[in-house]
Amino acid sequence: MMSKLTDRQVTIKLDGLTLNGNLSVPANALGIVIFSHGSGSSRLSPRNNYVAQMLQEKGLATLLFDLLTEVEDRLFQNRFNIDLLTMRLIDVTQWVQHQKETKDLPIGYFGASTGAASALRAAAFYGEDIKAVVSRGGRPDLALDDLSRVTAPTLFVVGGWDKVVIELNEKAFEKLQCERKLEIIPHATHLFEEAGKLAKVANLSAEWFADHMQIQKEEQNVQRSN
Repeated sequence: MMSKLTDRQVTIKLDGLTLNGNLSVPANALGIVIFSHGSGSSRLSPRNNYVAQMLQEKGLATLLFDLLTEVEDRLFQNRFNIDLLTMRLIDVTQWVQHQKETKDLPIGYFGASTGAASALRAAAFYGEDIKAVVSRGGRPDLALDDLSRVTAPTLFVVGGWDKVVIELNEKAFEKLQCERKLEIIPHATHLFEEAGKLAKVANLSAEWFADHMQIQKEEQNVQRSN
């Protein structure tokens, strides 16, 4: 049974602009996972909300937010501006680190499609402050120059029928120097729309985050007891 969940809409103010988000925090959360959406998607993405619900059931807090304002999103090129999206994710991570209910939680990133590139680049920026990363059908190849600096345990999940993206993930996978895993889900396309496939993604992600966040929590408790 999932522990009591605090769920609220948040407004994240950054340098003269405001981003909307949904923050969900279970009691005694293991950590928080910040979602970095793919091009043209938002905090309302049904696939990412499905994954977020599974993470919450594992005792993980989640933050789904709009990486772009409504005005920015009207300019199609912004959806593929990895530099902009990475800086936005870095700034929002700092916001999470200063909120009362999340400031002490280990942080992870879940990146979907092009959002995986900004998640990995932000993870490289923050180093050991980021405890785990998951890429769903991602484009980690768009962050090749930063991958060797990622220290967080990183999981790539790709559909078995998504041949081009498999090749791009394999290329990026070789650049990682951290703990890493590439999981190919048979008979699944890019969006994992086939029956049961998105559930498989969500379960793999929840286990990856929970396992690594639990390790971090235990280390924190040991440090406090000393």
